[in-house]
Order: sequence, then structure tokens, then C-alpha cells
Amino acid sequence: MKLELYQIDAFTESVFHGNPACVVPLKNWLPDEILLKIARENAVAETAFFIDNGDTIHLRWFTPEIEMDLCGHATLATAHCLVSILNYERNRIIFETKSGELTVDVKDGMYYMDFPSRMPEASTLPDTISRSLNIQPKEVFKARDYVLVYDSEEEVKNIRIERSVFDLINLDPGGVIVTSEGTDSDFVSRYFTPQSSILEDPVTGSAHCSLIPFWSSRLGKDQLFARQISERGGQLYCENKKERVIVAGKAQTYSVGHFRVE
Repeated sequence: MKLELYQIDAFTESVFHGNPACVVPLKNWLPDEILLKIARENAVAETAFFIDNGDTIHLRWFTPEIEMDLCGHATLATAHCLVSILNYERNRIIFETKSGELTVDVKDGMYYMDFPSRMPEASTLPDTISRSLNIQPKEVFKARDYVLVYDSEEEVKNIRIERSVFDLINLDPGGVIVTSEGTDSDFVSRYFTPQSSILEDPVTGSAHCSLIPFWSSRLGKDQLFARQISERGGQLYCENKKERVIVAGKAQTYSVGHFRVE
């Protein structure tokens, strides 16, 4: 079986930045173990598989280890693939996913993703995570992910993870966000996943389901510009809509190809 494969850099205006995702269109679902093997072979943080059902598109996301309940950058990459490569003609894309119906509005090269809001609540940090950090947070919150709040962007940039300790905990399917107010953005963040083949995710759209309501409340504004300050870096244009959040960004196509599955 010959399948198409597209690699897209999401949340960026240029290749080699943002978060790379692979996108694979399907006619029918393959067995989950095959989807997982494809994701492992692709060796990026997420591979998105989709089936176009006409009015809606069934979308699933796989890391090299597990199927995810929500992935922002691979959703953006799929929308970009549909519009810029596969000539999808609608300005609104409706995805059916494990997180329910997700819509993406397309306008002037920007993709506006309508995601669920996940306001984090005050929490305590597991000792394993605390021991893995070189700088301790001033506040700890949790939704799907732990949200660790720091005093400055400089502290967030300087966070180092002792992986041998960090990998002792399993947060499946969550991770650890480190965040602070930004110097040239409303807020910045980084994202780490224990027991994952990719420790630091370059740009994490789903993490902003918690970051947007958190920083919207703290800063007193609903329109926010965010940067994820990983090595590759990325830019996210955000809006708090109470029960929902808008996570928007651009994308660039890196490669177009095929692969075979026996």
C-alpha cells in the first residue's frame, strides 16, 4: 500500500522553526499498531492521520509512543496540508477527534483553531518532577499538564531537566509546562514530556488550552501573543473565549513524499 506523507512545520513562517508534524491522508483506518509504527518511523513529535468524510474530517494524532487526546501543532499542520497542498476549498475545516469537534478557520495564511479551555488549578508538584528541575517554580498548577510558573523569561530559558529523574514519572498523556510573562510577548513557555522519545516539544498548541485562560485571567486581557522559547521556537496568537480558546498560527511545508506499508 502506497501512502502520501507530508511534513509541515507548524507555528512558524519559515522552515526549520516551529514544530514539525507529519500528515498522512487515509481512505480507511489501518490497525492502530500500524499507525503507531508509522509514527515511530516518522520520528517527529506527532503524526496526524485523517480521513475526509465530506462535511467533516476524522483526525487522529499519534506520538512515537501513544495516541494523543489532543494535539495543536499536528492539527494546524493537517489544516495547512488540506488547504495549501490538497486544494481543500472550504474556509472552515471541521475535525472529528477524541476531544470532540474541533474547527479551524483559515484566513490570509493563518489557521485559527477552536479548542477546549482547560483552566489549571492550584496543585502541588510531585517530588520526582521537583528533583528533576534545576530551578524551582514559584507557583504550581495543573489541568491535563502541570503548569509551573516562574518569575521571568530568563528563568524559563534556563530551565534544565535531569532526565534520569524526570523519566521516573509517567504523566500519560500529559506533560510539564514551564511559563512566565514574556519580555516581547504576553507570556512564554516550554513543554517537557517524561518517558517520551522527544523530551522537549518545540511548540505545543494543546498546552495553550491551559496557558491561555491562566494568563488571560492573570493579565486581564483576552487577546494574547505567546512565544514558545524552545530551540526551534514558535509564535502563537491566542484568544480566551471562556469555555473555548482560539490558538492561531502559520505553517510551512517542509517535504512531500510517499511511503509503503505492506
